[in-house]
Amino acid sequence: MTLGKSQDGDRSDGKENAILWDLEERCWTSGADSARTVTAKNAVMVLPYPPGILQGGQILEHVKQNTGWRTVEMKDRSQIRQGAVAVLAYRVFAEKSGSPIYEALCASTYLLDNGRWLRLSHQQTPTT
Repeated sequence: MTLGKSQDGDRSDGKENAILWDLEERCWTSGADSARTVTAKNAVMVLPYPPGILQGGQILEHVKQNTGWRTVEMKDRSQIRQGAVAVLAYRVFAEKSGSPIYEALCASTYLLDNGRWLRLSHQQTPTT
């Protein structure tokens, strides 16, 4: 099992951690095309209601309609990796034009599938 806290120096494979955190940030800031390339076919998202629980194609439809995060800051980062599965957990501060800063606790699960990381799940719990 590989554990790490990004902010305190990784105790795990730093290159793999950097790749995962980069993928996670791009899911927030790079729109539907980026989300499509990193999201598993039948992935699950749990977001504040509405929309609530989304799966598969519902995720991409939601992302198409709800993109536009200009900046995102991920703090209190933690990750764990067990074989081909990695879980990222963090506190996000995300900003988009015309909206207050969105703050939430988040967790994403990734699977290393044929050399490529795919996001299996993502969950957000607003803190404000």
